[in-house]
Amino acid sequence: MTAPEAAAGPFQVTVQPSGRTFSANPDEALLAAAIRQGIGLPYGCKDGACGSCKCRKVSGDVVHRAHQSKALSGDEEAAGYILTCSAVAQSDVVLESRQVTDESAFPIRKMPSRVLTLEKKSHDVMVLKLQLPANDVMRYHAGQYVEFILRDGARRSYSMANAPHNGPGIELHVRHMLGGKFTDHVFGAMKEKEILRVEGPYGSFFLREDSDKPMVLLASGTGFAPIKALIEHLQYKGITRPATLYWGGRRPVDLYMDDWVKAKCAEMGNLKYVPVISNALPEDNWTGRTGFVHKSVMEDFPDLSGHQVYACGAPIVVDSARSEYSANAKLPPEEFYADSFTTEADKHKDPGT
Repeated sequence: MTAPEAAAGPFQVTVQPSGRTFSANPDEALLAAAIRQGIGLPYGCKDGACGSCKCRKVSGDVVHRAHQSKALSGDEEAAGYILTCSAVAQSDVVLESRQVTDESAFPIRKMPSRVLTLEKKSHDVMVLKLQLPANDVMRYHAGQYVEFILRDGARRSYSMANAPHNGPGIELHVRHMLGGKFTDHVFGAMKEKEILRVEGPYGSFFLREDSDKPMVLLASGTGFAPIKALIEHLQYKGITRPATLYWGGRRPVDLYMDDWVKAKCAEMGNLKYVPVISNALPEDNWTGRTGFVHKSVMEDFPDLSGHQVYACGAPIVVDSARSEYSANAKLPPEEFYADSFTTEADKHKDPGT
């Protein structure tokens, strides 16, 4: 029995309402084609796990590679939604994606980096500072991420925790995942001056500067890293839109740069800070907000219809915030910008069709 013939191509992909177009090969995911041609579609993990790239297909035919049902359910697919990271065109396609950026995406570069410093901020968070080649500057938006390319070709993604003006090196916040191929090395054998290969920038998480709406910045754990870069960018550009940071952790020690945030609040009149702890112990002597961090936002902002939300961290927090803010707090879905920190374990469970 002969294999089915691949669809002819390349195909033209049109993104509405911007009208931007790009071509996609018949064996190429739409997102990969867009990145290759500098089209800034929204995305996060690139692995069918987070749902950040979900958008509506207006017309045309696609087939999906493996993805998780929580990123795109069968009902959503039946309603015409696709994941651009796993959808492959079978014809010309028209998409609706209101988050496509007007400017071209920064070029993705692969380069060596040298470990400058390792600073343990808590029992399971390491702040890693990397030096990049002086003659090969990586341009990026505050909030984007890089991928480490490991010796066996595996990749690990980490958001840059410093805005570009605080370069030329990059700062990363690495949480120790026990048994993790990369993080065991970071917390064990890694030394200053070690050479690592990185590639980036990736991701569509960055400040939309064409808006004057007040912002909610929502972080859980090391999801604070890209939020920190956004705060630095706000201050550097003199952007005075009101911004409220909600940072959640299980215990107070998980808010590993609490003093940094408080110092920024003292410098920036438009920045407010609400730390939220979910599992404080008596010895923590915690007297602040408790519970789920995304719910604290709704307690303070029952109506988010005039806001933008920038959310980073554990998928359960990002996914809950996305659905509940839209359903219960009137947040327009297109004003929710997210970077869901999917782990390797997250990426390899619940493969969908």
